[in-house]
Amino acid sequence: MSEYPQDLIRTLEEKARLMRQDIVIMVGAAKSGHPGGSLSAADILSALYFHVMRHDPKNPKWADRDRFVLSKGHASPVLYSALAEAGYFPKEEIITFRNINSRLQGHPDMKKLPGVEFTTGSLGQGLSGAGGMALAGKLDKKDYRVFALIGDGESEEGQIWEAAMSSAHFRLDNLVAITDFNGLQIDGPNAEVMTVTPLPDKWRAFGWNVIEIDGHDFEQILDALSPERKVEGKPTMIIAKTIKGKGVSFMEDVCDWHGKAPSEEQVKQALVELGT
Repeated sequence: MSEYPQDLIRTLEEKARLMRQDIVIMVGAAKSGHPGGSLSAADILSALYFHVMRHDPKNPKWADRDRFVLSKGHASPVLYSALAEAGYFPKEEIITFRNINSRLQGHPDMKKLPGVEFTTGSLGQGLSGAGGMALAGKLDKKDYRVFALIGDGESEEGQIWEAAMSSAHFRLDNLVAITDFNGLQIDGPNAEVMTVTPLPDKWRAFGWNVIEIDGHDFEQILDALSPERKVEGKPTMIIAKTIKGKGVSFMEDVCDWHGKAPSEEQVKQALVELGT
């Protein structure tokens, strides 16, 4: 694994901390939303938007940009926070999350908000969309990469495995999917609701290049997302072990925080813990 400059790691850690603040503020203000799986993915999106991906907030439709698809669309707060911190829209707009007529709906809408590449919400569909973008890049002879974040609970959806099969069939080595493997879904632990393990073996059997990492270790995240980890002719699956609710003590590894908003007092406590 490569060693990355500590100033880069500190920058990405700071961005992730700010994103976690944004997530708590958004969900608290809306009094609804999905904080747990948004907080677990903040480090991954920090690495993508502030180091790995080629993109331009001033030109969101730049033809040669890298693409990101949030397949688990209910975790929209983590995407909105990344886009706001990157400059795609004014950060003060996060307070409108889930309001009527807000651009920041409960699930991302590509027709409403710059930087949203694919409208998601119905679980399982985002990876297919990302695969289509990657195939288009191949056909157009473009060198952009497509990244997709899926949930471990979402991996129970059959369409995930249809996309797994087609992406390998079309040799989409410009596609990188990441599983946010926090172990919990709305109804409880994945192992009790519907067993998805062993994920590495399943993805390898479908013909993917598989990398397993700690999803909160920036050295491991950056190494896994590096173009150097590409395997010719194979899409890549990064299985990132994470903690649901990461960064907020009373939310960490607690299933109830999958889709519940914190109270005003809990928001204050969370923001204190996150350094506000």
